[in-house]
Amino acid sequence: MKPKLLAHSFAVLIALAICSLLSAMSAMAAVSLNGQVLGAGGPIANSTVTLWAATAGAPAQLAQARTGADGRFTIAATADPPSDATLYLVAKGGTPATSKAGGDNPAVALIGVVGAKPPPTVTINEMTTVASVWTHNQFIDGTAIKGQPLQLKIAAGNVPSFVDLATGGWGGTIQDPLNSSQTTTMANFATLADALAGCVARVVPDACSKLYAAAAGPAGTAPTDTLTAAESIAKYPWYQPARVHALLAAFYPIQPGKTMRPVPYMPYLSFAPSAWVLPLKFDGGGYRAGGGAMFDSEGNLWVGDNFTVGWQGQDSLWQGNATKFDPNGKPLSPITTGFAGGGMQGASFGAAVDAKDNAWFSCYGGKSIAVFDKNGKPLTPPEGITFNGRLGLMQGIIATPSGDVWALGVSKRQLIHFPKGDWTKGRIVCEGDSAEPCKSFLGPFHLAIDQQDRIWVSNASNKVTRFPAADPSKSENFKTGIVNSGLNIDSHGNVWVTNRFGDRLLGMAHLVDMAARMKLEGIESATEYLVTTMSKQKGRDGSVTLLRPDGTQYPGSPFTGDGLPGPWAVVVDGNDNVWISNFAMPNSPITQLCGARTENCPPGFKTGDQISPPGGYVGGGLQMQTDLAISPSGDVWVMNNWQDIDSCFGKPNEALSTRCGGQGVVIFFGMAKPVRSPQIGPATPF
Repeated sequence: MKPKLLAHSFAVLIALAICSLLSAMSAMAAVSLNGQVLGAGGPIANSTVTLWAATAGAPAQLAQARTGADGRFTIAATADPPSDATLYLVAKGGTPATSKAGGDNPAVALIGVVGAKPPPTVTINEMTTVASVWTHNQFIDGTAIKGQPLQLKIAAGNVPSFVDLATGGWGGTIQDPLNSSQTTTMANFATLADALAGCVARVVPDACSKLYAAAAGPAGTAPTDTLTAAESIAKYPWYQPARVHALLAAFYPIQPGKTMRPVPYMPYLSFAPSAWVLPLKFDGGGYRAGGGAMFDSEGNLWVGDNFTVGWQGQDSLWQGNATKFDPNGKPLSPITTGFAGGGMQGASFGAAVDAKDNAWFSCYGGKSIAVFDKNGKPLTPPEGITFNGRLGLMQGIIATPSGDVWALGVSKRQLIHFPKGDWTKGRIVCEGDSAEPCKSFLGPFHLAIDQQDRIWVSNASNKVTRFPAADPSKSENFKTGIVNSGLNIDSHGNVWVTNRFGDRLLGMAHLVDMAARMKLEGIESATEYLVTTMSKQKGRDGSVTLLRPDGTQYPGSPFTGDGLPGPWAVVVDGNDNVWISNFAMPNSPITQLCGARTENCPPGFKTGDQISPPGGYVGGGLQMQTDLAISPSGDVWVMNNWQDIDSCFGKPNEALSTRCGGQGVVIFFGMAKPVRSPQIGPATPF
């Protein structure tokens, strides 16, 4: 064969091979799934299954199939989904084998979110429906799911924590040792699935109408199928939760001679919950006694730890490092030590992530500031930022829209400024009585910047301090409740402040006592007094102050409620509603308040009203908390800070001596209107 002809033939063969490979790759990219639709534990025949691709716009239908007599189906997309899409399956109608009524049940609507890379075999049932609806609460409306790529990726990644997508059975996280026996989430989850199954199987003739009535929200709008019933309960988990629980008795009465209800899913709740929430607890990555926390641009959570795993966590020995979790609760930092170095020693309530995704931490133990890059590499020297040993115990730290970073020193009443976030060019603006605004500080704790480029500072007193970022010397003070910690700004520039001791005379007595201890015995004695006192608080012992942008009190402020025993942190969600953590009794609640934009509150609520149940959201796994944070998918992350007060001071019981520091973070899925991360300035919705 001639050389030219040989070369041409070889080129043709290569071209054909490339075309064949591309064709094979295209075929591989097309989605094809085998699955089964189950209801109340049995197959649903002749159910219509639709494969959808969720994106930022309206969802796209990719394929449709019908189930056979055994509930099985095969579905193949006619086109490739967008690269950033989340895939999900909806099964509607059909004849459940478990149905007592027989025939097609149009009330059947079940869903399973399978993510960008679904397993080859999937199951759709009541459990996949509960898992998919609660994790996608902020993005689902009927059968339509839509959201930004990061939001949908996070939400879909949370589904396997609850349910095994291949079998429709329990997922790994919900039944692990941290959750199966330490929280009520398994029982909450299975009870919800049982309620839906009662309608699917029509266990009593009016099962579906009973479900719709029990699931109706405060506006009175009744659902029309099992999927919209689940969505209504998830949207208003606090609203008359006993109605859904009562369906157990209506659907599954205990038979004579038996002790348990014949439900398809176990375990079920013995008594009604305070709210239909499904929190899960996550630990690892060196987490112990988390303080301040902040999400980065990818939805990973950075949190500074007071202590380190394995230590006898005495309050006088702050040696914690930094922990990083991925958006679905998987620890990304080293299992025991977390991220260390760069002056990281005993983090406080100060945590910030800047526009470059660098994580900043204020430290108690090291009297320093540490900075890490997005991979956990220390950017600061081994001793951290100390200004040649001049820093005292450090607290709040923030990044601002201008790129600056500001921090507070609580023990020496210090204000620190890093222009454009350059840690090599930082300066101590003032200290103690040297100048304003430090002269006005008393135990400065946390800070936030408003839309007018003014910085607000909470104090361990009954005031907040405000100053222009351009000229800190021009400070002003505004009255609040007693002993502030958390502080945040809503979209209208209103300032929300947590008052640990409320506003009563008793609170002022605590303030005077604590100030005396700080002066005579030092800050450690004052801390012990403060913490021990707060650990005994209950109900309405704390309060929340709301100031207008001009510093005047908002009508009705301060706000109190049974869910504010010891309010610590305050964050604002994308609806301007407010979330509060509590450092009080051993199993403190988190609390949701109606914000200044009441159009985003449930019907009949006004600013400051408590949306969560009277005692707050409890769920399970919560201890004494410091910070909380809202993720891009609307999940509320809560930092357990302390768990056993008696192990924190003096010489504790040896067997319990490592139990001062709180265990793990608790995530309440899909509860809040999402906000963009990292939060630099006031919260910004998507």
